[in-house]
Amino acid sequence: MGARDTALSALIACRTQNAWADGAIKEYTARDRLDAREAALAARLLYSVVQNRMLLDFYIASFLKGKLKDLQPVVLDILRLGAAQILLFDKVPDSAAVNEAVNQSKRLANPRAASLVNGVLRNLSRQKESLPQPPELSIKYSSPAPVTELLRHCVGDELLEPLLRSHNEAPAMTVQVNTLKISADALLEELTARNIGAEVHPWCPDCLVIRGSGSLEQLQAFRDGLFYVQDPAARMAAMAADLKPGMRVLDCCSAPGGKSFAAAIAMENTGSITSCDLHAHKIRLIEKGAERLGISVITAMQQDGSKPVEEWIGAFDCVICDVPCSGLGVIRKKPDIRYKDLGQIAGLPAVQLRILNNQANYVKAGGALLYSTCTIVPEENGGVVQAFLRDHPEFRMEPMNLPILKENHGEATLLPCVHGTDGFYLCLLRKDV
Repeated sequence: MGARDTALSALIACRTQNAWADGAIKEYTARDRLDAREAALAARLLYSVVQNRMLLDFYIASFLKGKLKDLQPVVLDILRLGAAQILLFDKVPDSAAVNEAVNQSKRLANPRAASLVNGVLRNLSRQKESLPQPPELSIKYSSPAPVTELLRHCVGDELLEPLLRSHNEAPAMTVQVNTLKISADALLEELTARNIGAEVHPWCPDCLVIRGSGSLEQLQAFRDGLFYVQDPAARMAAMAADLKPGMRVLDCCSAPGGKSFAAAIAMENTGSITSCDLHAHKIRLIEKGAERLGISVITAMQQDGSKPVEEWIGAFDCVICDVPCSGLGVIRKKPDIRYKDLGQIAGLPAVQLRILNNQANYVKAGGALLYSTCTIVPEENGGVVQAFLRDHPEFRMEPMNLPILKENHGEATLLPCVHGTDGFYLCLLRKDV
C-alpha cells in the first residue's frame, strides 16, 4: 500500500463517514504501516485535496463531457487526487500522477472510468499552463460562499483575500520549550545536533519553529518531555493572564492541555491547576501530557464548564475560559472546517456566555478571568464579552502584556495573515477587589 492509496482511503472516509482529515490520515497511515516519507506524502496529498477541493473541481469539470455530480463518487475522489498532483505538486511527474489514478480507477471503479480518468488528467496536464483563472475568490481558495461572506464580515474586504490565502498555506510547526527541564537555547542546540531544522520563534518567548522533522512524537526530545506543540496564539493565553508561581488556577475547557501546561511552566510547577474537560476520554490526554512534561501541579477532572461547583466559588486567582467555538480561526490546520454546516454557529454565543457566566463565579476578588476562542467571529468573541460585562459590573477589561500586541485595551483578535498565528481571540477580565 502506497501513499496515494492511503490518501484515497482517508479521502473516502472523509466523504462517507464525515471524518476529519487529520484523524483519517492518522488512522490509515497506521493501518497501511507507511514509513515516515510515505506518510508525509499521503498527508500532503489528502490536505491538498481538502484545501483546494472547489478549485480542483472547477478545472476537472472543464475537461468533462458530462456533469461533475454524475461521476461515481470514488472516481471524483481519484480525479481530485490526480489533479492536485498535476496542479499543486512540483516534484511529482504528471505521468506518475496519471498512471496511479488510472490504476486506482481500474481497481476501485471500472475500465470505462479508468479511460475517463486517463483522458481528463492527461488533458489537464497538457493545458495546465493556460488554464483560466477562477471567476471568484470562493473558488480560487476553495472557500464556500457562505463561509467566505462570514469571513468578510469578520475581517473586511482588505484582509479577506490574504486570510483565504493563508488558509491554504502550511503553517509553521511551533513548539513550546519546557523550561522546567531545559532552556530554549539548549533545546535548539540539541535539535540542531540531530539535524532537525529548528530556529527561535521571532517573537514568542521560549518557543521554537521546527521544520521538516517528520513525526515529532518519534523525537527523543519529545519523549523526554522537553517540549510540546502549541501555536503561539494559544501560548499567549498564559502570557495574557500574567500567571505567577504559587497561584491557584482553573482551566475549565482544557483538553488536550496546552494552556494548562503553559500555565504550569509559567508558575514554575508550583501552586495548583485544575484542568477540566466535558469528555472523560480526554482527561487521560491531559494526564499523559503532564506526566511526559514532568508537571505535578495539574489535577485533571471531568466537569461541564456550564455547571456550578459550589466549593470553587471565589477560590481561584485565575480562571482560563477557552470555550467551545466555531473553530473558524484554525481552518489552515483543519481545512475541512470550511465545508461544515454553519447553521450551528448562531447558537454558540449563548453557550459561550453561559460558560463564562458560570466560570466568573470561581474568580476571587482581584483575580483574573481570561476568555478565549479559536475563532474570529465577532459574535462569539467581543459580543459575548460585552453581554457578560453588562450583567457583571464587578469585572472590567484589563490591558494584556503581549509581545506582538503592545497596545490593547484588554482584548485582541489574532489572524494568520497578519500575525502568523491561528485565528484567535483573547480577552482579560479583572474582578474588582
